[in-house]
Amino acid sequence: MIGYDQDSTTDQDSTTDQDSQSQMEDLSSHDHLPSSSLNGAFQSPPEISTTAINEASTETLAQLNDNRIQSTSVLLDPFLDPPSCADAMYDSFDADAEASGEINGFNRSNSSSLDSEYIYISVWDPQKVSEPSNLLVPGSGSYYTYLITTRTKFPEFDGTEFSVRRRFREVVNLSERLSEAFRGYIIPLRPDKSIMERQMMQNDEFVEQRRIAIEKYLKKLANHPVIQKSDELKVFLQVERKLPLAMTTDVASRMLDGVVKLPGQSAISPEEVVQPAKNRRDMFRLIKELRQAVANNWGSTKPAVVDEDQEFLEKKQKLNDLELQLSNVSQEAEMLVKAQQDISETMGELGFAFVMLTKNEVEEALYEFQRTRATDMKTFAMATAKASRLYRELNSQTVKHLDKLHDYLGMMLAIDNAFTDRSNAFLTVQTVESELSSLKSQVQKLEGASFKLFGGERSRMHKIEELKETIKATEDAKCCATKEYERIKEINRSELARLDRERRADFLSMLKGFVANQAGYAEKMASVWEKAADETKGNENGVN
Repeated sequence: MIGYDQDSTTDQDSTTDQDSQSQMEDLSSHDHLPSSSLNGAFQSPPEISTTAINEASTETLAQLNDNRIQSTSVLLDPFLDPPSCADAMYDSFDADAEASGEINGFNRSNSSSLDSEYIYISVWDPQKVSEPSNLLVPGSGSYYTYLITTRTKFPEFDGTEFSVRRRFREVVNLSERLSEAFRGYIIPLRPDKSIMERQMMQNDEFVEQRRIAIEKYLKKLANHPVIQKSDELKVFLQVERKLPLAMTTDVASRMLDGVVKLPGQSAISPEEVVQPAKNRRDMFRLIKELRQAVANNWGSTKPAVVDEDQEFLEKKQKLNDLELQLSNVSQEAEMLVKAQQDISETMGELGFAFVMLTKNEVEEALYEFQRTRATDMKTFAMATAKASRLYRELNSQTVKHLDKLHDYLGMMLAIDNAFTDRSNAFLTVQTVESELSSLKSQVQKLEGASFKLFGGERSRMHKIEELKETIKATEDAKCCATKEYERIKEINRSELARLDRERRADFLSMLKGFVANQAGYAEKMASVWEKAADETKGNENGVN
């Protein structure tokens, strides 16, 4: 439960009152103001020189003008120390996260204890590498590598800490190999490859964003209970040499390969049938599976094998509904972040305006009450600057927690990829079943035919024997395809169950963090305004 400790708050307020004089002296020294100008509750306003106000206003003006959303840490630290109960809430929340085994930025209730097994990945130190190029664009032959450091206690790895350098293309290669090796699993999506990548590589901001995206992607892989211990990930994180890039799978290569293999393909190999045709550069299989897919959608007859898994269809519909709701919530979260950012910027603008007004009051001041009013406006301007920074910090925390919504919205695409693996496996079963039905039909026709020509009967029997051998091989292939389809179905089922458990833990963590920060920063901002009100109240009581 998130709550407030009333006793601790009272003690903190008492400590703040006792140290208020020294804190104000520190604050005024940073702002070039007399200490009593921020302490109107204790004594009447003194004479304020125009030079002092101008200096203070100039510094505050620069702070608000250069960093409308930010304030200097010097300005805030004396005011917010010692920690309020909001800070205690943050400490408690972070402690809960560590106790639950949160690593790589994810809360996993089913993760291993940090004292036994863990894997932590960080990506840093991007370095530009130039390679020979005959291209006309300068620098187009260069790329960046990133240092990937891993700390782990998994016994599958050779060591507990190691580092390698990888380029983005190797990350793409890792993603493709994982997709081939872990069909049916919900595999996190890799970062997108920018269309204007080579031109943008000259931009430091782009390189930093890519570094963050790679680190986030690898951390997601490290949190997957199966992929985290895979050979593919282990080689990527440990092997120092450059990894081979993915083999080309362009259409021309597949067509040329298919033309060569086409004459000799009378049946589908049981060992090869479980692999997707599009990844095997097998034009013959591609044609047959495409024909089967068209027959499923437009054929007048019902396919020999039909997927009638109602539980799966219902689950798929629920996930479609979840994706729609996540999209709506994600949009609302973006609007909240934008609104908080607007408030922060508006606070900065307001403080800026009051600094200008304070300078005008000082320049035109003839009486004591005008000087008092200038002091009050200065106090308000400084409080506004603090509130602006607090809103900025709150917005940063809001993005940190609500970003989980965007992660799960992206996860919907990964789920769709896992379902596509299932659909492709089922299409393979249908294709093999259709091929088997065609072969049996050919045998029946040959068995019912008669050849009167010389040698025709022998040729007919020889053809029947060949077809029967092909039927036997195709039946074995069908068995393999069916087993692969059932395996992927079970993986889909277990992965969805895992995702449901993790989503519950992740959303609970997200909401706890969001609520704690909203409450905590609301308390801090209330303290800022309460302090400003107390200071200006003292000046008000001193004016007749």
